[in-house]
Formats: sequence, C-alpha cells, structure tokens
Amino acid sequence: MELFDNHTKLVKDDLSKSIIPKSKLSIAAFCFSIYAYEELKKELNSIDELRFLFTSPTFVEENFPKEKREFYIPKLSRERSVYGNEFEIKLRNQLTQKAIAKECAEWIRKKVTFKSNITEGAALGLISITSKNESSVYMPIKSFSTADLGISKGNDLIWAVTKFDSPFSQQYLQMFDQVWKSSKLAKDVTDEVIEKITSVYQENPPELIYFMTLNNIFKEFLDDISDDNIANEATGFKGSKIWNKMYDFQKDAALAVINKLETYNGSIGIHIKSHKEKRYERWVY
Repeated sequence: MELFDNHTKLVKDDLSKSIIPKSKLSIAAFCFSIYAYEELKKELNSIDELRFLFTSPTFVEENFPKEKREFYIPKLSRERSVYGNEFEIKLRNQLTQKAIAKECAEWIRKKVTFKSNITEGAALGLISITSKNESSVYMPIKSFSTADLGISKGNDLIWAVTKFDSPFSQQYLQMFDQVWKSSKLAKDVTDEVIEKITSVYQENPPELIYFMTLNNIFKEFLDDISDDNIANEATGFKGSKIWNKMYDFQKDAALAVINKLETYNGSIGIHIKSHKEKRYERWVY
C-alpha cells in the first residue's frame, strides 16, 4: 500500500511508471479531461485498452423524477469537462486545445470504451492497471483530470490517494466489472464522448454554433414541455384568417406569447420598427 498526497508525491508520476505497454486500464470517475490524456499521452498510447465508467449519469438522459434528479448544470459541467474543467483554465488558455482534442479523439477510437452509470446510485472512483500477472488500484479518484493527477491545483485542502496491489486490487476490479458488464447499470456512451471532443476541433458554420447555444440554454425547459403548457388548438385560433396570413416565424412567436400568457400571466418582448433607424418598440401584455 502506498499513499499519494499530490503535493510531495503525485499520482501522475506513479502512473507514468506503472502503465507499461500492453497494459489494460479501468477508470471510474465523474469526468474525463483531454488534458489528463495529454499528460499521460506516451503511456496511454501504448496500452491495449481503457474502460472508462462515468460514476454519475453523463451523456445519457436522466429518467429520474425531476425532484430526485441532479441539477442540470452539474451534468452539463461533467460533459463539458472533456475539454477542460474549472481547474484547467490555464491549460485552455494555452490555445492547444484543438490539437490535443484531435489527438485524443483518434486515441479513443482505437483504445477506449466509455460507459455511464444510468442509475441513481453512486459508484466508487478508481484507476485500475492490469499488466501481465500484476495489478494495482488507485483510489479514491474523483475525476480523470490534471487536478486528480496532482498537476493542477484543485479545491481540496487535504486529499490523499491510496495505491493497492494484489490481492486487494483484484477485489476492486471485480466490483468495477460487475457494473461494467450490466446493461441495467451502465450504458455505452463512446460515440457521444467522441462527438463532444470532435466538436472542439471541427470547423462549424456560425448557424450551428447559434443553434447549439440555444439548445444548451433552453434544453431543460424544452424537456419539460407537455400538453398542459402548449397553446390549446381547440380554441380554433389556427383556423383564423389572421393566423393563416402569418409567416412561420410569426406563428412561432405567437405560440410563444400565448404560452407565456397562460403560464406566467404576462409576456415582455421587443418589436423592431425600423432596421435602418434602429428604432425599437417594447410591448408588454
């Protein structure tokens, strides 16, 4: 057994020695960062395979009752962490993100399978290395990021990672395998992770970025839309002459106003009177 405080003894340094060619890795953590891959790139490119398990639902739809599920922002934060979390801002500012993301995506396609916990239960975070007839486990691990590797400063005052060798390491690996092999507990999200990382270095048209931004802002509200808060067509307003003279974008706006009136008893908006004069008129219902 060996202890790492990530100050005088770093997890990253020991992983560099322990990961040898043809090793098999199993990692359970709440997020994955391309910068952690960059720090261990040489070693990770030499392994046979990596199985990565997100310990909380990530890149999957949460089907729990809304009052029981996690807040939506933390889930988005876990997914966005693939291209750097809050502790890796300095690394993101080095403007090497695109190159690292491209290299990481290619490595994932060859070596990695991602799965996500799809239950409300918690999963233990760990890094397991199996090579030849030896195995070792590092735990507890929160995230596969430069912070947990000891390279970036996290927000923990005291945090120690313990390394266990056989036979204790085998017992932890068996628990990992039980979750990994169960379709009721974990779901494959490899394609979703690759798509997320690929989006970092792909050249996208401005329209796509605009729609993605709107989707990320309003997705939670769109998920909650039901027949109860959609304008009631039984009133016959869609058969009126005014409705049929509207353009599609005007109809969408009208439905949005009706929905706000029924939900909040009011609606505020801005109407452009003149593009050239840049005069605007605010209207309130």
